[in-house]
Amino acid sequence: MQSFHPPLRTLMGPGPSDVHPRILEAMARPTIGHLDPAFQGMMEELKEGLKALFKTENRLTFPVSAPGSAGMETCFVNLVEEGDTVVVIKNGVFGNRMCENVTRAGGVVVEINVEWGKAPDPAVVDATLSDHPEACILAFVHAETSTGVLADAAALCAIAQKHKCLTIMDAVTSVGGVPVLIDEWGVDAVYTGSQKCLSCAPGLSPVSFSERALERVRSRATPVHSWFMDLSLVMAYWDGQGGRSYHHTAPVNALYGLHESLVMLFEEGLEEAWDRHAAMHKSLAAGLEALGLEFLVAEDIRLPQLNAVKVPEGVDEASIRAYLLDAHNLEIGAGLGPMAGKVWRIGLMGTSACEKNIDLCLTALADALTRHQHPADAAKALAAAKAVRG
Repeated sequence: MQSFHPPLRTLMGPGPSDVHPRILEAMARPTIGHLDPAFQGMMEELKEGLKALFKTENRLTFPVSAPGSAGMETCFVNLVEEGDTVVVIKNGVFGNRMCENVTRAGGVVVEINVEWGKAPDPAVVDATLSDHPEACILAFVHAETSTGVLADAAALCAIAQKHKCLTIMDAVTSVGGVPVLIDEWGVDAVYTGSQKCLSCAPGLSPVSFSERALERVRSRATPVHSWFMDLSLVMAYWDGQGGRSYHHTAPVNALYGLHESLVMLFEEGLEEAWDRHAAMHKSLAAGLEALGLEFLVAEDIRLPQLNAVKVPEGVDEASIRAYLLDAHNLEIGAGLGPMAGKVWRIGLMGTSACEKNIDLCLTALADALTRHQHPADAAKALAAAKAVRG
């Protein structure tokens, strides 16, 4: 074996996003023990930073030592017991994964199936919960990465509270890119990932639980099915009150990176980061439309940081992506599930949400389309994108 030296790519797919050099530098700092007093001080700062990120006062806010899928599982295995009825909104791949988690935790799933590319209808959710008074949890994806749809989280949480249900929200793609207001909306359990709008390396999943959610965990009749994700155990490590006890060897250097990503985010300002993602989306959208491309999702429910674009008729979408990677070192994403072969997913997340990346994406796409017998005008696209920036 020899040392691995990865190619230098520009990451504009559904994740991971480009990792900022400051974060890479932070991750290269000397490793210390996960019970070292200096590291424990950083842990406390990290918890406070995550609370500010989520806009919450929840005491139980910390990063799970695994990617976003483990954050999802942490929420479900702690809150769902055998026989519990959970209503899950499915409008993409990740709603389907929620259903899998409910089933594996022993719960009963009631699905609300929404056409891919559409947002959940609060009226349908309200009616479904009325039809299932036994339901105790409503689960939904705030930002559906497979389609680029943004759900109305405030409305969905209000409906859940009306029916005395807890809420579990997937915020993997939304946190840091659009407003996420956990306390204001009344979200009971939320999880995200380090690798998207936080521009950190993959591998960590910040989560937060309300007091209502913790009361449900405390009142469980059966043990949590997962030892590693059992909140009552892992918080003995993350809770600084009364001293920490060993639970697992934390990914020390990865946590350095997450800490640095939060430092950078708050240097910019959280609201300013939301505004930047929105502005960059408008610029990219103008350029893509000038190339003759259409969006899958209506503008009023469209995620600024995840753009699902329809593949033109007669174009081999996989060949385009391969050419972008080979000729321009640019990564964009393919469609998933029923969207496979029909859309490209273009990410504008964290550090990747910048003018330089937009210009590269438009120029490279125009080149790729033209070389695949679908002429596109790069100059026109760049002019349209720059006009929107003012």
